[in-house]
Amino acid sequence: MVEWFLNASPMVQALLATLFTWGMTALGAALVFTAKTFNQKIMDAMLAFAGGVMIAASFWSLISPALEMAEDGPLPPWIPAAIGFMSGGLFLWGVDKLLPHWHPEETDEGPEGIHPESFRRSTLLVLAITLHNIPEGLAVGVAFGSLAYGNDLAQVAGAVTLAIGMGIQNFPEGTAVSMPLRREGMSRGKAFWYGQLSGVVEPISAVLGVWLVTVMEPLLPYALTFAAGAMIFVTAEEVIPGSQENGNKDLAAIWLMIGFTVMMILDVALG
Repeated sequence: MVEWFLNASPMVQALLATLFTWGMTALGAALVFTAKTFNQKIMDAMLAFAGGVMIAASFWSLISPALEMAEDGPLPPWIPAAIGFMSGGLFLWGVDKLLPHWHPEETDEGPEGIHPESFRRSTLLVLAITLHNIPEGLAVGVAFGSLAYGNDLAQVAGAVTLAIGMGIQNFPEGTAVSMPLRREGMSRGKAFWYGQLSGVVEPISAVLGVWLVTVMEPLLPYALTFAAGAMIFVTAEEVIPGSQENGNKDLAAIWLMIGFTVMMILDVALG
């Protein structure tokens, strides 16, 4: 099996690797089925943990690799990083403004009885993590795709390690999507569906990444930092305030730091 994988084409290797990362997202989202009741303190802690995960992943999984990629480009590395980062935040800000807003005099509920403000927050969270997964899939695709061109910096072991690291960090991301949706009143089945759906873009973007590595590689730093900007925006705008709105500020702060620390360790150790 190992020999077959090593002899497979970079396209097949990237696809299989990101099917694993998608599966880890689905596994994390499946935790929504294991709990019958949801303690508010636990949910706030998990939301804060997700915020810490997103902040750490934004730098170590996205911004840092983007800066390394941009070092060989025609511009100083900070220019594409800054452009991509701010574009991602502005994009999420624009999406926030364009999302449907319910008015209390019209209805007190959104889909499935979800409060409109909670639905908007959850929609932004799903969108941010999905956007985050697109460049992650691209990165895995680039890692495997570059093997076909004799890139000494992208050995098979490194590409596989990258995919394993992405998969491990996708586990809490799947939970970060499904649990808040369940907390806001969505059924377990639909919360799981949207949770795992945030990871389905990785196999698609990985296949695209294998192709992009030769024709559009200079754009990858922009894509990576775009996702980072989107994640930081939604974390600051929605996730952190949402974890503290029920009065559990100290608990939320501690779990945000725990989430950041866990993801930092995973990204540095496995990335």
